[in-house]
Amino acid sequence: MSTSSFLLPPWPSRRAIVGVFLCLGLAVAAATVCIAATGEAPFLAENDVAMHKMMAGMEIKPTGDVDRDFAAMMIPHHQGAIDMALAELRYGTNEQLRRLAQEIIVSQQQEIAAMRAAVGQPLPAPSAAPTQVPFGEPAPQAGHEHLTHH
Repeated sequence: MSTSSFLLPPWPSRRAIVGVFLCLGLAVAAATVCIAATGEAPFLAENDVAMHKMMAGMEIKPTGDVDRDFAAMMIPHHQGAIDMALAELRYGTNEQLRRLAQEIIVSQQQEIAAMRAAVGQPLPAPSAAPTQVPFGEPAPQAGHEHLTHH
């Protein structure tokens, strides 16, 4: 066995690198066209907002109270699940997943209330849990959780 078999392959040429980036660009463009063609863009945009809101809300300054910090991080995490479930109700068509999304909304709201109560935070104003959201209806903004019930 010669020593040349242990050498690293040569660096890729500029032409090969450009080719790789061109292929990646075409793949991203094709994925964008597929998303637009399926009408999934509003769902993905709504979920992106929910995820960013959740991640920002989970970034807390520790207080030294493990229980309070746990609740402070978990409440936005649960709200993120609610927001994502609402997007499923708006845009999803699979009845099993839509029913699961409804259950997620109810259970996560109950857990948020339990965590707030456990650490002495005020509970949100009582409101009915949304069970159905018409297709394509815009997402409720924070503090405006009043949805039309059907």
